[in-house]
Amino acid sequence: MDPVSAFILLSNFVVIPALAYGSQLALGALGITLIYGILRFSHFAHGDIMAFGTAVVILTTWALQGFGISFGVLPTALLALPVGIVATILYLLAADRTVYRFYRKVRAKPMILVMASLGVMFVTNGLTRLLIGPGQQRFDDGTRFVFSVRDFREWTGLSEGLALRSSQFLTLIVALVAMALLFWFLNRTRGGKSMRAYSDNEDLALLSGINPERVVVITWAIAGTLMVLAGTLYGLDKSFRPFTYFQLLLPFFAAAILGGLGNPLGAIVGAYVVAFSEMGITYAWRRFFEHLLPESWAPDGMLQILPVDYKFAVTFAILVLVLIFRPTGIFRGKSV
Repeated sequence: MDPVSAFILLSNFVVIPALAYGSQLALGALGITLIYGILRFSHFAHGDIMAFGTAVVILTTWALQGFGISFGVLPTALLALPVGIVATILYLLAADRTVYRFYRKVRAKPMILVMASLGVMFVTNGLTRLLIGPGQQRFDDGTRFVFSVRDFREWTGLSEGLALRSSQFLTLIVALVAMALLFWFLNRTRGGKSMRAYSDNEDLALLSGINPERVVVITWAIAGTLMVLAGTLYGLDKSFRPFTYFQLLLPFFAAAILGGLGNPLGAIVGAYVVAFSEMGITYAWRRFFEHLLPESWAPDGMLQILPVDYKFAVTFAILVLVLIFRPTGIFRGKSV
């Protein structure tokens, strides 16, 4: 038995990838939960607007690379992030001014806003495909690994290796900083307190002199920033394809609903629960148990509950169970 090798194997194929993936989901789910908590509707255009912002980052990255500009060992996409964030915020504000604002003024039912967001989703999807095409795009450069499997084996002398990709490390750092800044803003600044007051009681907030349009602009700006960060980090870690970002809408909503819609902390917790569930259920556990069990007890099969292609089935199952048994989520957010 070799529990150390089992732990390293699990870290390499489940823990580190799930932490990176969960961080990407957390950034996306935070945007979903902020929009729901403050603007009071489910934003179904979230994934496609994320794809749009990431496409702008990719095009800017290619332009910088064409001019011979890079960021050394770090991805050049980090230099392009501000351009993508500004473009996405302007796009969201334009969508709000031309679509959502009218329905907000007439106090339309949330379902009407949801249908409006579907229209924005289809328009954005077409625009993104015109900008960058429907195919897969790779834009990662810089150093690929913080340390590789070979480096780890040479350092430790162990049979199992552990690798940490630069994109995974970058995801964890950027997500941690972004989450810390968001909670600082919501709890320590005047704008953040206005958003929380508006979310808790809209009428009382208006009587207190809070400008609702300012709250709306701040909400879209934060959501747009989180979208571009999540989309870029996901693209660097895996690859960019517009349709993939539409598919991410399911785990985003599952994470936000599981944690409690409207609760930022719940969105983060829900994102990591979804990520570890997807990774754990689609991982083949045979080698892990071979390290933990005596040789005579070694399993014959792969011990894989579901193939990787069915990972979104795990997310869908989580979403259904939460909606049936606890629609307010772990942290008792707003009921769906």
